[in-house]
Amino acid sequence: MDSIWLEIAINTKSEELEALSARLIANGVTGFVVEEEEEFLSFLEENRQYWDYVDDELMEQMKGVSRVKLYVTDDQDGQAQLAQYLKGIDLPYTSVPLREYDWAHSWQKYYRPLAIGKKLYIVPEWERDTAAIPEGATRLLLNPGLTFGTGSHASTQLCLEGLEDYTVPGAPVLDLGCGSGILAIAALRLGASHAVGVDIDPKAVDVAYENAALNDIGKDRCRFLAGNVLDDDGLVRELAQEKAPLVLANIVADVIIPLAPLVPTLLAPGGTFLCSGIIDQRGDEVAAALNKAGLTVIRRMEKNGWIALAAKIEPIS
Repeated sequence: MDSIWLEIAINTKSEELEALSARLIANGVTGFVVEEEEEFLSFLEENRQYWDYVDDELMEQMKGVSRVKLYVTDDQDGQAQLAQYLKGIDLPYTSVPLREYDWAHSWQKYYRPLAIGKKLYIVPEWERDTAAIPEGATRLLLNPGLTFGTGSHASTQLCLEGLEDYTVPGAPVLDLGCGSGILAIAALRLGASHAVGVDIDPKAVDVAYENAALNDIGKDRCRFLAGNVLDDDGLVRELAQEKAPLVLANIVADVIIPLAPLVPTLLAPGGTFLCSGIIDQRGDEVAAALNKAGLTVIRRMEKNGWIALAAKIEPIS
């Protein structure tokens, strides 16, 4: 039988966190979790390439948050331990029972089949055989627990919707900043012949291959690489050997802007560059950078404060 634990959340002010932590340690607590909005926002700023992993609901939950979480068993011994831990601490707290199974699997309840655009239907891997998919929909299986890139973020949804219009059946696709591989895999499911994905995080390579395998896509149709096209000329030359009619970049404005001059090298004549991860205040700035690089924005898509741009190389007059 699974053990039952209590998750104790002690609410406090940001400026009082250090004193609270010191008191808990003095009371014998050997491990606890600190949740603070400032640290959360700093983490996001330092890991902007993974923003798809953070949904709007989580950001709202962290708004104004300063709390410490610790865990005790939900029995007489645990209650005595908790009394010792909270000795001298006069702060409000909440307790939530958790089974050991919940710690590993409870997050799964937040992921449900998700319709994107007119064709795509994202399905968590554990609902492979149970999810009801509309007739004619293109199923995309994902394991959100593997890493970043679940399709829940508006920027990724915009890219997925754009894929329905710009994927060229029987032709390759290049995904810059591929993360979980969700965009490259979706393009393959929509008819692309093969895909190449690149990400600066080596962990993304294994994850992308695993998600491809979930969708019965083998290495003969996809290739994922670790690298940074902004500082690796050899990688750019390698990618440019087969120009793709669709190049994707669901990253952030600060990466898309310096990336823009490289796009004509990677894009096939008449092809489309589809980029997202752009907050609405910076849409014009990114569009200007694309224009300076010889690309013309042909479409601007918006959702929940995020923007995606589709652009083509300006024809030579």
